[in-house]
Amino acid sequence: MTTTGADAEAGARGAPAGPWWWARRRAMVLDVLLAVASMIECTIEGITFADKARIPAAIGLVLGLAAGASLLLRRRWPIAVVLVSIAITPAEMGFLLGIVGLYTLAASDVPRRITVALAGMSMAGTLLITFINFHQDLGQEDSAPLWANLLVSIVLAIGLTAPPLLLGLYAGARRRLVESLRERADGLERELSLLAERAEERAEWARNEERTRIAREMHDVVAHRVSLMVVHSAALQAIALKDPERAAKNAALVGDMGRQALTELREMLGVLRTGDERTAASAALAEIATTGTRPTQETEEPDTLTLGELEKLIGESRAAGMTVELSVEGEERSYPPQVEQTAYRVVQEALTNVHKHAAGAKALVRLAHRDAEVAVLVENGPPAEGASGARLPSGGNGLIGMRERVTALGGGFVSGPTDTGGFRVSAVLPDGANT
Repeated sequence: MTTTGADAEAGARGAPAGPWWWARRRAMVLDVLLAVASMIECTIEGITFADKARIPAAIGLVLGLAAGASLLLRRRWPIAVVLVSIAITPAEMGFLLGIVGLYTLAASDVPRRITVALAGMSMAGTLLITFINFHQDLGQEDSAPLWANLLVSIVLAIGLTAPPLLLGLYAGARRRLVESLRERADGLERELSLLAERAEERAEWARNEERTRIAREMHDVVAHRVSLMVVHSAALQAIALKDPERAAKNAALVGDMGRQALTELREMLGVLRTGDERTAASAALAEIATTGTRPTQETEEPDTLTLGELEKLIGESRAAGMTVELSVEGEERSYPPQVEQTAYRVVQEALTNVHKHAAGAKALVRLAHRDAEVAVLVENGPPAEGASGARLPSGGNGLIGMRERVTALGGGFVSGPTDTGGFRVSAVLPDGANT
């Protein structure tokens, strides 16, 4: 029916279960000892009662043994134990049984109205029997006042009922409080475990994001210049004997581009090795792991690229033999650094792809300044007939990197073949992007 404080606490701690309804063997030993003591007490009192009632002593002995043994059931059926103690009250038996039974009942999860009702019945029975006995004993020897007998009976009844009842209520309340705190602690532990798992997942995601970003930056920094170097090298090989002067010029361009590529690569590696930048990267990882969102600022490159450098970029492609036309629409103005850098990278990677896949093709670069956005378009025609490409390798990461850059700023990116056999790359970036 119910569970007492000792059993509940033992069960919550995961202690090994004892036999039958006992949660622990120690609780069973305690109840056995209490039952033996109660049996001895009830047996003695039962024999005395049998002598007074002029009934066989065996009846008093059996009644005492049965009443005392009922204390073994106090943890399983506390109501039954209290009822037994109330039933044998007229026989002046079960002093220990009544006290322990009331304590167990109050400490259990039995509804309070039942506990109060049984405690009232026990106190009323004790009061009535005590008053009758005092009145008979004192009435034969001395004419004691009635109120004195009643007062002594009330004090004795309250003294035998209230202390175990209050102590049991306190033990039950304390046990429920401990269980509540333990449940809250278990819940917090589970929540902390889930938070730790999520933080680890977010940190892993953040590391992957950083690796992807670094790979994209390295690709954009190196691939363009190396592609131009390969194109110039192929041209140099073709004209080395026919036009030595032009070959020397191309060789100088290859050397310049190689040095520029090394310089940009060295600057990029320097950023990765700088203590301040490493601290900033760690802070970014911590922010991502905590909030699950990317930081609002990305680490800027050593030399921030701007739209004003598109002329120089296009000039490098023209020097490599590509025909490139630049068209600018709208009033020129400045944009956030990440917007200009992303637009520059889109044009750079698109021209690099033209070198790789459309040798001899004509390219068109269009830059449009609009009210709340800037748009870039790079379109090339089909490869020229008879043009030999430089056989540049392609990893397929250029378009992916451009799309990632543009979408990270809340823009739109479109790429695909044209009807004339060429290829088109278009990106639209908001002027007030969340950079």
